Amino acid sequence: MAANSSAILRRALLYVPASSPRMLAKSLSLTSDNITYDLEDAVTPSAKPGARTALTAHLSNLTARPSTIRELAVRINAVSTPFALSDLTALAPLPQVDAIVVPKVASASDLTFVTDALRHLAPSRHAAASSSSSPTTRPIKLIALIESARAITDLSSICGASPYLSGLIFAAEDFALDMSLTRTPSLSEFLYARSAIATAARAASLPSTIDLVCTSYKREEGLARLEEECRGGKAMGFNGKQCIHPSQVETVQRLFAPGEEEVEWAVRIVIADEKAASAGRGAWTLDGAMIDAPVVGKAKTIVSRAESCDMDVETLRNKWKDQEPE
Repeated sequence: MAANSSAILRRALLYVPASSPRMLAKSLSLTSDNITYDLEDAVTPSAKPGARTALTAHLSNLTARPSTIRELAVRINAVSTPFALSDLTALAPLPQVDAIVVPKVASASDLTFVTDALRHLAPSRHAAASSSSSPTTRPIKLIALIESARAITDLSSICGASPYLSGLIFAAEDFALDMSLTRTPSLSEFLYARSAIATAARAASLPSTIDLVCTSYKREEGLARLEEECRGGKAMGFNGKQCIHPSQVETVQRLFAPGEEEVEWAVRIVIADEKAASAGRGAWTLDGAMIDAPVVGKAKTIVSRAESCDMDVETLRNKWKDQEPE
């Protein structure tokens, strides 16, 4: 059970405090795959009602999502708090809300609660019998924050808890607190948890796996650390990263998009494979390397993601239109 859509692209998930009128206004001028308005960690308990009201007004005044933003999301408060239902009651009916980020998901029941609330509060978008991928209903997608040892051990149930679930996010700081860990630059203490999340998301066909926050974002040292974390996360199977400052977004979106050489290689594979298939050839070679079905599948995935990232794939197709399988 998942909102299985390869069209979902969340390279950068940028948090914006809902308690800041200035940041709410500024957010609409940013370029990011995802903007997540935060009602949880960024807002003190006493300020939550005011932040919720301000965010509701902010979203209600939007006639359309800015073209530079692919998705508008809201991080509500945890289901275990007295704030979650009020958050959902105020925001779920708004057509401008594309996704809900659910924090501190410890078990499937947390997502079941949110799913039931969405069906009650926005029934036209969440009819229980309708397809979650129907373009006419456009249901609110759910993204689950994995923050505890309990959640890591229950990932299979969590991934199957809601037809609207479309991704997992790893919350490193809360996980470190739960496990009494100290975060180090190597991030080795999170290796098991991150691998488990990326693997579980893939097994459940969830389109989005969002890696931990890079807490460094100032000066050259911060940029170098961010780039290192992006490459490491991508190598582990994550396809996006949380951002806590707008200055991180460009780097994150660039590094979680396919590289130019990678896309060119993939286009050559796809073109040559079409010709090999026409000739009845299963395995063949390119540049001295054997190409078989798994390699072709990887190449097709890269091309599809490059197109989603608005890369100029058509020019590459024309450049390599004469590519033959060797």
